[in-house]
Amino acid sequence: MTHRHPRFILRVFVASFLGWLTDGLGIDQPARGEDFALHDFKRQRLSGVYYSEGIAAGDINGDGQVDIVYGPHWYAGPFFEEKREIYPAKPQPRERYADHFFAWIYDVNGDDWNDVFVVGFPGTPAYVYENPGMGGQDKHWAKHQVFDSVCNESPHFTNLVGDERPELVCSQGGFFGYATIDPARPLAAWKFHAISEKVAPAPFGHGLGVGDVNGDGRLDVIVQSGWFEQPASPETAARWAFHPAKFAESGGAEMYAYDVDGDGDNDVITSLAAHEFGLAWHEQVREGGEIAFREHLIMGDKPEQNRYGLVFSEPHSVNLADIDGDGLKDIITGKTYYSHHNRSPMWDAGAVVYWFRLVRTPEGVDWVPYKADGESGIGRQIVVHDINKDGLLDLAAGGMNGASVLMHRRESVGKERWQEAQPKLLNAAVGR
Repeated sequence: MTHRHPRFILRVFVASFLGWLTDGLGIDQPARGEDFALHDFKRQRLSGVYYSEGIAAGDINGDGQVDIVYGPHWYAGPFFEEKREIYPAKPQPRERYADHFFAWIYDVNGDDWNDVFVVGFPGTPAYVYENPGMGGQDKHWAKHQVFDSVCNESPHFTNLVGDERPELVCSQGGFFGYATIDPARPLAAWKFHAISEKVAPAPFGHGLGVGDVNGDGRLDVIVQSGWFEQPASPETAARWAFHPAKFAESGGAEMYAYDVDGDGDNDVITSLAAHEFGLAWHEQVREGGEIAFREHLIMGDKPEQNRYGLVFSEPHSVNLADIDGDGLKDIITGKTYYSHHNRSPMWDAGAVVYWFRLVRTPEGVDWVPYKADGESGIGRQIVVHDINKDGLLDLAAGGMNGASVLMHRRESVGKERWQEAQPKLLNAAVGR
């Protein structure tokens, strides 16, 4: 038997008591070794015109600065006061929807100039706008159709199968799958690889993710009804094994596999309904040797369903990144303002953007919400990127309210001021 000195026991008791007290008050301390810091975001409006549901960040003109692409325009960083057209600008009808839903900045053709890859309204083609390079930025860019129909409202452009190039993860014709770039002809049609039977809704569908669910080192594809396990040789597999799991009734946005509770396996993070309510993480558990999931609600359709009384609707895009630099990834989402016009619940309740700080405590996981903005809202895509290269992650969002960048600011403060600024806990029983 190991004997402890009375002073050690006292220290443990005091630490446990203080931890219980601060947790009960909704005050989660910063990680050990960090000072007390407040994080806020300053909005810079790029456009008040509705051009797109998507937005992207990257270096367009090769000057080493981060530029922003919103619809037909790219805005030159670091000040974003100069904009140029990629294609002829035409404001989109707010009573309907834009023809531009998602954008990514990537050098598709390998000429050392970043191109812009655009996915339009669900079920329509995808295009690469070819960067004209030095001396050609005053002209419209060449447009190349690379895919004839992109379905699902949360496609990913990411490296899924571990080769040298990213893939477009989406659905097409009722099949979940991914499209690959032909390195010999990158601006020609991309090849679609179906990984499922004909089970995907078309052309819309909500909820889609990429992440290593089972910890085998290969990225899987996550959908609202379960996950497709990537085989050892995806290039030769006809279909990927499907594992049913109920992540959402109707699905919401981008989905993630991440070890939320720190127990060594990856859990699943998702919004529950793109045009209604709900944000949750699903704890991975083992039942009879099989992977199963237990839902933990972060935010529902009533204030009492969130530990801090927060509720907003239409979380149509979700991102995951370490906003405060504590080593844990946080959830970034917001209201996709006017996403179904005035048909969604609380459609006019405010175009908010929030980040939810992940906190692990002995009592369980907490997601502490902080408002980043109350006017920009989000579209179908929210970007997290160190836009001004100051070491802090900034946000960019485009949608019915136009486009904005939200510049991240960090201020070191004393413990008392930090505690005063924290959201107040209202319902300790939720989500754990």
